[in-house]
Amino acid sequence: MIQPDGAAPSGDDQSHLPSRWRAYVPGIALVRSYQRQSLPKDVVAGLVLSALLVPQGMAYAELAGLPPVTGLYTSILCLLGYAIFGPSRVLVLGPDSSLGPMIAATIAPLLLANGDPARAVALASLLAVLVGVVMVIAGLAKAGFVADLLSKPTQIGYLNGLALTIIVSQLPKLLGFSVDADGFLAEARGFISGLAQGEANTTAALLGIVSLAGILLLNRFLPKLPSVLIVVVLAAIAVSAFDLESHGVDTVGVLPQGFPPFTLPSVGWNDVPPLFVGALAIAVVALADTMSTASAFAARRGDQVRGNQEMIGIGAANIAAGFFQGFPVSTSGSRTAVAEQAGSRSQVTGVVGAAVITVVLVFATSLMQYVPQPTLGAIVIAAALSLADIAGTRRLWRQRRTEFALSMIALLAVALLGVLPGILVAVGLSILNVFRRTWWPHRAELGRVEGIAGLHDTERHPDAELLPGLVVYRFDAPLIFANARMFGDSLRAIAEKHPDLRWLIVAAEPITDVDTTASDMLHELDLWLNARGVSLVFAEMKGPVREKIERYELTRTIDPAHFFRTLDEAVVEYMEQTGATWRTPGAKP
Repeated sequence: MIQPDGAAPSGDDQSHLPSRWRAYVPGIALVRSYQRQSLPKDVVAGLVLSALLVPQGMAYAELAGLPPVTGLYTSILCLLGYAIFGPSRVLVLGPDSSLGPMIAATIAPLLLANGDPARAVALASLLAVLVGVVMVIAGLAKAGFVADLLSKPTQIGYLNGLALTIIVSQLPKLLGFSVDADGFLAEARGFISGLAQGEANTTAALLGIVSLAGILLLNRFLPKLPSVLIVVVLAAIAVSAFDLESHGVDTVGVLPQGFPPFTLPSVGWNDVPPLFVGALAIAVVALADTMSTASAFAARRGDQVRGNQEMIGIGAANIAAGFFQGFPVSTSGSRTAVAEQAGSRSQVTGVVGAAVITVVLVFATSLMQYVPQPTLGAIVIAAALSLADIAGTRRLWRQRRTEFALSMIALLAVALLGVLPGILVAVGLSILNVFRRTWWPHRAELGRVEGIAGLHDTERHPDAELLPGLVVYRFDAPLIFANARMFGDSLRAIAEKHPDLRWLIVAAEPITDVDTTASDMLHELDLWLNARGVSLVFAEMKGPVREKIERYELTRTIDPAHFFRTLDEAVVEYMEQTGATWRTPGAKP
């Protein structure tokens, strides 16, 4: 079982290290407690994983607007960084399709004319370092709650919009031509215009479409096979055997040879602020993705998610990638699933994967020269299709239309405004949705329903029995500045609607807070009700809330005897004082 944040892993002798640092560097515990019998499974899983990492790394690098080789650099260093600082035994980090458009959107406005690749790499590397620093600081500050800024409906909408944006951007590459456009609408118009003008290359289009179909079919019917590797190998063989380059099929070409050198990203100070803004957005998305993926796999393995240490692990992986010409990374659910299915037992799997990629870079870069660009486009499109959650969208439509609307707004924001503004809109919508539920909470008048214990909403049960001169009111939210006026106006309207009203009982169990604005409102409301001979009564108020009522000195106007432990006690007291009995609506006394 993975230990909670701050606890040192058990079963190993690390007494010479401070306990805090032992908790922050899980890789030390892995080395000390590693069991040899796990090595064969980890090695095999690492070999299988590398078959996915190489083609995906190159494809996602191009998606981010960077040279393909940077995807391999990134994969090596992030795997090593997470193996040292990451707490999960099974999560796999690397270049991610959801981050690619965000990276491109951040660095593209900062590029010089003609998009110098060296400057693009430097900007992306510094972006990775900034993302890493943000994540490490957030982890040390125990700020894992930031992942909650993306609610499920807005996350679904954001990912659907991202999938749509990625697919449209990759369609020209899939069909063998390019579009000089920026943004979803411009790229869609460019793609349609290119098709109409006959810019698509028939050979490249056929290769791209067959590659995409091959990946999707293998994933559907033979999910345990490395579909991406199989398709890439076959496509590269076809390019070489039939000299498809002479027919206009673009390829990756020979990659630079050797392990990436340690490099300090060289950019101007003016570039830092926009990169930092992009880093914040990327960090939120990476964290939300990692928490959901980590929770899913931890539940299956009986492990405990260490959220804050996950942030440190992801941060370390990004910093390591950034200092070796890499770009921001996140957790990959698909690669993690591949590693788990292949028998992965620990982060040694990632280390083996990094070693295999290093061997490819040092000794076998020429193997990549025949990989066709349309196939890389197919890899990205297949990944984008996996991002889209159509079933989740349909479920929102069936279950809650307001959250479906939020999802659609997030989708349109990503597609029409861009990836970075889209994530900000998605976060903003999530926060506004929380505020909306507090601002306009559910509220109800309660009555007694025959055969059902307790008191219940009279709108849902129109035949509920009532007590003459009494209204029981429930307000399902904390009383704060945003809803204080609504609460007061509602109770005033009830008092005016019932001229015989003597007690107005607030079922206060759902009220978790009362701020100073609400306190002033309650003071004025009680005086207003008292002037009309109506007593304001509270039942089931939580202890901390009652303490605030005392601190605000509200009991100077609200009778302390009008606070009851339970709703039943309040109702019984009213009946004893007035002799009232339960009656159905409209019944005569």
